[in-house]
Amino acid sequence: MNPIRKPFVYSYFNATLILIVANAAVFALQSLLPRLSVLLAMTPLLVLRGCLWQFVTYMFAHASFSHILFNMLALFVFGSRTERYMGSKEFLVYYFFTGILAGILSFVVFMLTGATHVPLLGASGAIFAVQLAYASFFPDSVIYIWGILPVRAPLLVLIFSSIELFSMVFGISNGVAHLTHLAGFGFGWLYFLARYSANPLRLMTGRR
Repeated sequence: MNPIRKPFVYSYFNATLILIVANAAVFALQSLLPRLSVLLAMTPLLVLRGCLWQFVTYMFAHASFSHILFNMLALFVFGSRTERYMGSKEFLVYYFFTGILAGILSFVVFMLTGATHVPLLGASGAIFAVQLAYASFFPDSVIYIWGILPVRAPLLVLIFSSIELFSMVFGISNGVAHLTHLAGFGFGWLYFLARYSANPLRLMTGRR
């Protein structure tokens, strides 16, 4: 059997909740110790000086209360059911695989564009990948925007990704790392191709 496609023994231990609690705890520490954000955020200049852990820790650091609130809400909504389907071990591998690679790609782009002092914070890259997985596994699922407007999960993921792409191309909301969000989505897509030999687009359109 191809080792890349070897399945994990299924287990479930609510990794989604653990991730949410960990993010909340880190945000509380950031509020108490503001300089901690410098160590946790992925800043290319610091990575070059040896702070390689930032490729992981940037996913647990957030810039504001609204930033972490919306990220954790999305992780709860899309992550809980996705984790139950994948199993907790697979879910965590997927989450960190997409998040770390999104951070590495962002680092490369930041270096090429001279943004060596720009810090990257937030779990959005990994969460975009989780949204892709949710839409792929549950294409008929309906998400209620603001609790009112019903939208099918695949369409919602397409809308989110289109907004990110448009914002990145036209420079809207420069403070948001649109590239990282799209990178998480892209690496999630590659994970499906390599791990499951499945095209997410076919899964989302019901063409298995």
